[in-house]
Amino acid sequence: MATTTATINILNDVTETGFSFSDTSTLTKAGNETGLDTVISATKTFTSTSAVNLVAVAGFTAEAANKVYIANTGESSTEYFTIGIESEEVGRLYGGDWMFIPWDANTSDNITITPSVATAMTAEYIVFS
Repeated sequence: MATTTATINILNDVTETGFSFSDTSTLTKAGNETGLDTVISATKTFTSTSAVNLVAVAGFTAEAANKVYIANTGESSTEYFTIGIESEEVGRLYGGDWMFIPWDANTSDNITITPSVATAMTAEYIVFS
């Protein structure tokens, strides 16, 4: 069985008391203990502000345990990618930001990405399915 493990560690020193958080999850297919067996990884550089499908539903099982990691590899605090699913905005990824989300992959649930500027901005992404 393939094993994919995701771990997140958060250390907050903003408040007087601060806190830390850590969690780990073994990613499995929906409804069973079989590991995810498809991993697609890519890097894409954008030079326009047009929205494009970063990840399209074609080839993925709908309502499965798909997971998606997306990162803005840049360092700019003013340039960002807007991430959307279907027609809903999920959020913005500024330079160095990343996200890891479950993804339904239903009929029109393509993941879109829109750069904020028309300069070379690069995103990396991984789909676990």
